Amino acid sequence: MRRRALLTAAATTALAAGCGSPSASSSKSGRGRLTYGVWDVYQMDAMRRAAREFEKTRPGVSVDVQLTPNGTYWTKLRTACTSGSAPDVFWMNGPNFGLYADAGQLLPLETSGANAVLDPGDYPADLVSLYRWNGTQYGAPKDFDTVALWFNKELFDRAGVDHPDASWTWQDLIANAQRLTDRKRGTYGLAAPVWAQEYYYDSIAQAGGWVISKDRKRSGYSDPRTREGLRLWVDMIHRYKASPTLQQLTDTDATQMFQSGKVAMVQDASYNAATFYADPELRAKVDVAPLAKGRRRATIIHGLANVVYARTAQPELARDFVRFMSGRRASLIQGKYGTAIPAFNGTQQTWADAMPRFDLKVHLDAVGYSVPYPISTNTAAWSHQELRWLARAWSGDESLTDATRSLTEAMDKLLAQEGKGGSR
Repeated sequence: MRRRALLTAAATTALAAGCGSPSASSSKSGRGRLTYGVWDVYQMDAMRRAAREFEKTRPGVSVDVQLTPNGTYWTKLRTACTSGSAPDVFWMNGPNFGLYADAGQLLPLETSGANAVLDPGDYPADLVSLYRWNGTQYGAPKDFDTVALWFNKELFDRAGVDHPDASWTWQDLIANAQRLTDRKRGTYGLAAPVWAQEYYYDSIAQAGGWVISKDRKRSGYSDPRTREGLRLWVDMIHRYKASPTLQQLTDTDATQMFQSGKVAMVQDASYNAATFYADPELRAKVDVAPLAKGRRRATIIHGLANVVYARTAQPELARDFVRFMSGRRASLIQGKYGTAIPAFNGTQQTWADAMPRFDLKVHLDAVGYSVPYPISTNTAAWSHQELRWLARAWSGDESLTDATRSLTEAMDKLLAQEGKGGSR
């Protein structure tokens, strides 16, 4: 399940209305009991195991791990935060973080001194900064994901194409995607959906472009190099005919097309490795390589964080739980289950070791050339505009220049409405 689900833009007002100081009467957690909100069913076993380990360190404490599917997680969390009934600790992602931090719904987490919840040096720097707002840390990194090029060895071998490796450039990607396309068999070389994290954010960075300015006040979509990064995918569909059309990719998810052998390559995040590995037939056919290089090598890094609800009745116990769940012991447990790369430095190899048939070091090495996921206070609002306007270019209904011009205007207007916002 993709982690990119966003709040509606209307959430800003609703969240702000629910701000308040910690209140024991509004919390459902009794003494010694914590609630922990998560959304991924595939991580439930690892989270429950880690929670049990925490309980062993704190006799008399119990942790209720509460699963809410991603499709409804953010709607329910927004309502729970404004009513004072949110879990004591819950998962947070980058696109939604700005809203909750700016609305005062999260407790600060100390990063130094005797009460430190986390040491920033224990995690990739981009993950730590992703969950810092106005100079204050609100999230402790739990896991991370990078993007790489997954490929079907069987389709490559049938077409007589060498498997991709770190030497591949965009030119290699284009040429080989064309060679791998077989219209008689109904297969394509590469899927090129309108996906931000897995596709156009990566290629924008590879081209030397940018999505949002560092002060979060301006859109980068009119920059020529940003457009260069986007054009790779538009051309893959319309000029090179090496990808399914946007309509085909709307009808059938790109990852599903890859799993069924309809496309030879797909750019995907590391959290889908476990899904691929779970299918014995697919496991034997596929592997992973670094993303092709544009003007530079780059991949988007994103990850989840554990955060503490501002109105929890037990702030210190909740912070202790976050300290444990984002620490080494829980990270090793998480890694062994193989569902997500643990964020704590020195524990990531356990994730790769859980799926030895894949060259997952590719995803780990990508941290060295990663680019942080772009966010602002209300990322959801302009992300909606991204999808709206870029889909018109992907479909061919509008030129890329016109689509990005309209997107820039819409995004700049929304960023201006955010006001001063927060800055990391």
